[in-house]
Amino acid sequence: MENTLERLTGRLPAWARNRSPRRILASAAVVLLIVVIAVSCGGGSGGRADVPVVEGQPDAGVTGVRAPSTATGETLRVVSAEIDSLDPQRSYLPGVWNLMRLYTRTLVTYSTEPGRTDELVPDLATDLGTPSEDGLSWTFTLREGAMFETGRPITSRDVKYGIERSFASDVIVGGPTYVVDLLDVPGNEYAGPYQDEAADKLGLPTIETPDDLTIVFRLRAPQPDLPFVMALPSSSPVPIEADTGAGYGADPVSSGPYAITSVDPATGILLERNPQWNPDSDDVRTALPDRVVVRTGLNGVERDQALLAGSADIDITGTGVATTSRFSSDDGSPVLDRVDDTTTGAMRLLAMPTDVAPMNNPDCRAAVAATVDRAAIQDQLGGPVNAVRRSVLWPRALDGGPEDPDTRPDLGAARAALEACGQPDGFSTVLAVADTPTSVDVADLIAGQLGEVGIDVTVQPLGATSFYATDVGSPDNVAANGFGLVLATWTADFPTPASFLAPLVDSRSIRAVGNTNYARLAVPEIDALVDAARVAGDPAAWREVAAAVDAASVYVPLAETRVQLLAGQRLHNGVVMQPYSGYDLATAGVK
Repeated sequence: MENTLERLTGRLPAWARNRSPRRILASAAVVLLIVVIAVSCGGGSGGRADVPVVEGQPDAGVTGVRAPSTATGETLRVVSAEIDSLDPQRSYLPGVWNLMRLYTRTLVTYSTEPGRTDELVPDLATDLGTPSEDGLSWTFTLREGAMFETGRPITSRDVKYGIERSFASDVIVGGPTYVVDLLDVPGNEYAGPYQDEAADKLGLPTIETPDDLTIVFRLRAPQPDLPFVMALPSSSPVPIEADTGAGYGADPVSSGPYAITSVDPATGILLERNPQWNPDSDDVRTALPDRVVVRTGLNGVERDQALLAGSADIDITGTGVATTSRFSSDDGSPVLDRVDDTTTGAMRLLAMPTDVAPMNNPDCRAAVAATVDRAAIQDQLGGPVNAVRRSVLWPRALDGGPEDPDTRPDLGAARAALEACGQPDGFSTVLAVADTPTSVDVADLIAGQLGEVGIDVTVQPLGATSFYATDVGSPDNVAANGFGLVLATWTADFPTPASFLAPLVDSRSIRAVGNTNYARLAVPEIDALVDAARVAGDPAAWREVAAAVDAASVYVPLAETRVQLLAGQRLHNGVVMQPYSGYDLATAGVK
């Protein structure tokens, strides 16, 4: 076998010659699987796949389990758009976070129980953590028996090191940085493990590991949402001896039931069973398939075709089907029975920066808010099947929110507000929008609506890749260009009121780059309400925050994205994972 591999290696392209024999064989396995999948899709009359369709009904996976089964075996076939990184500390895509449930574990994670997937359960830890009385520290105890794919036990130091990687902003870029805000020491900032010159290499002082199974986090301020931060893949353990810095995503070490054995742009990603995974130490993942193949870089139509033809089981992108034309069919098509309908928490909103005239006047902002016609915007977005109107700054699936009055336009109130702000004939402003067809169309529609009361809006499309980071994410750039309106889409990283509201409304979240407080709202009273809500940990306290923000007229909520998830013909155990807007890969099966 070794001689055969040596001869084959000489024929490989340069990029593959330094890869391990295991990965070369794995790549060949992926090629074979893809060929088999492609051939299977070509059979049958009219090009239809000869694949039995699992029985089901609409929305079976939203509050229940689609096609329950405990059978193991076969290959789960996954399709996706582009993947930003397989490095758990560098990805910021929910669909990729879903994929990472297969090869990364965290102290806590999301539940697999249908209808409760926005709740946390213990994973590597024995419980959800214990906060101190003042909320300034959290202690977790790791369970025994969990190991990396190398066979080495996972320790508290590995969890600490994985988190420390996020502090290396010069090397580890692209992922969430909540831990930096929560754990860094002002005046003595930690630069990450790659610049740690201390002789003892103790690392970040605010994370303590008194023994292999105990980890203590000491926070700068109380944070009841810390367990949700610990559920992000960026808080997963990384063995220091295997860390290759910026290149770690090429071969991440598994702590879950599967290990990545091949990554290839043409054939996809192959994950195979991790023999070191101990199911007795994991109450979350069922690991039913023998292997998982992920085809990446597919557009929406290609992903839909794969699901409809039977050559894919799950799309993890989180955008749902690209076209819903088949859903209106009344010819007995089984497609409707394979659809799960859910809102994503992604809310389109119109922000009015308070440091750009005349939006520094609350009455001018009120005039804009009173003019917007959400029903027309919903139609522009494709109707109720694609968007749900929202007039409150609170996602529909998030419990404890205020009642949505479904506010309609009031042009009389808008003209009265213009009088009050000293602009009876209206004013001129610029609306910044990401340069994508759907967003620009919505921006043009809003501009037309505001024109009815004399507000002259110039729509300014900006590059989609730089829009949130440096265009509207830079307060100085917004002010310099006179962006009085910003059309943005906001999605919280985890399903809590704090995660959704605080980045939008807390003055302390304003940043020079990557700013999310698009309205530049800086009101001490609202900051105080945020602090009180964090301490209370009660939706009622966050409703007070939302009410205060609504009274300030700095954001106009427009609509929440709605998606229709299409289950593959073979998918078993289809459970909609609400935080990731897709079927949970940790429990999915195909047999």
